[in-house]
Amino acid sequence: TEEDVGGVPVVDKKLVGIVSRRDVLPIVESDPTKEVKEVMTRDLITAYEDVSLEEALDKMYEHKVERLPVVDEKGNLKGIITMQNILQRRQYPMASRDENDRLMVAAAVGPFDVERAVALDKAGANVLMIDCAHAHNMNVVDSARMIKKKVKADVVVGNIATAEAAEELVDFVDGIKVGVGPGSICITRVVAGVGVPQLTAIAEVADIASKHDIPVIADGGIRYSGDIAKAIAIGADVVMLGNLLAGTDEAPGRTITIKGRRYKQYRGMGSLGVMSGGESVDRYLSKTKFVPEGVEGAIPYSGTVGDTLHQLVGGLRSSMGYVGAHSIEEMHKKARFIRITPSGYYESHPHDVLITDETPNYPIGE
Repeated sequence: TEEDVGGVPVVDKKLVGIVSRRDVLPIVESDPTKEVKEVMTRDLITAYEDVSLEEALDKMYEHKVERLPVVDEKGNLKGIITMQNILQRRQYPMASRDENDRLMVAAAVGPFDVERAVALDKAGANVLMIDCAHAHNMNVVDSARMIKKKVKADVVVGNIATAEAAEELVDFVDGIKVGVGPGSICITRVVAGVGVPQLTAIAEVADIASKHDIPVIADGGIRYSGDIAKAIAIGADVVMLGNLLAGTDEAPGRTITIKGRRYKQYRGMGSLGVMSGGESVDRYLSKTKFVPEGVEGAIPYSGTVGDTLHQLVGGLRSSMGYVGAHSIEEMHKKARFIRITPSGYYESHPHDVLITDETPNYPIGE
């Protein structure tokens, strides 16, 4: 079917049967006028609401069925467990799912595109990311506030970099995105002379947001897994990655070869190419006479997103282990920062050695 539904329960106050593709296909050509009650499967294997996923799977294997209707003691249908659902959960145990067991989806929207925001909300987006290079702008704040009133989805607003900006947002947003100029392809701090070092920005915003239980997203400046740990330690709840994922198979950039090595193209939203194509009008609030705040480049090919995330998550877990933190909240409380000198920074990286084998979590510079 168009909705890729392989089976439909039949209810007459109580569950009376199931119609599946297997029931329908033989009669589609021969006699499409048959009623549902004539083709549905009546003898059903069911389970009660307290069934565990393992018990449900065992029951499906035992009776050689792919769907297990869930009913209450009176036979009223409460839901359906499918074998595909369980196997997907096993394969992707860390997937983020909503209350309807669907994969969670976030969608970006410009600060003034109310119509798009409402349409995305109706389409089922769980989170709307109101994306702007400078969200500490009263026109942006007012428009974001209006969007929040019109949608059911959570609303995240960014980017900002100061405590004052956070104060303007905490009374209505569900999340705040932090970062003005830290990205690898961003030149805002050079072109505009504006920005805040990322750890300082995260700390300032988190001090305000934490008082209102608003999560903070650190957007930009992540080069290694250790940077994720530092961002979380200083107050971020989430990090947003660009460069570290831009070299993966799943990233949209074109794959190119330079001197025998594979790279993927990577374009900043503020680059001239993207701005000229009209793809970042809302983000940079300009339709003509572009002043780029980003560049275009190429970064080394890095394999799959899954492999990259494995290394990043592993590094974060290792950091939390060193700190003795069992959760992000504990990381906020237990981590401590110290000042280091250039010599201290130098000794933090490999030194006095010629690296002969590149590791996946520490790429050798070009």
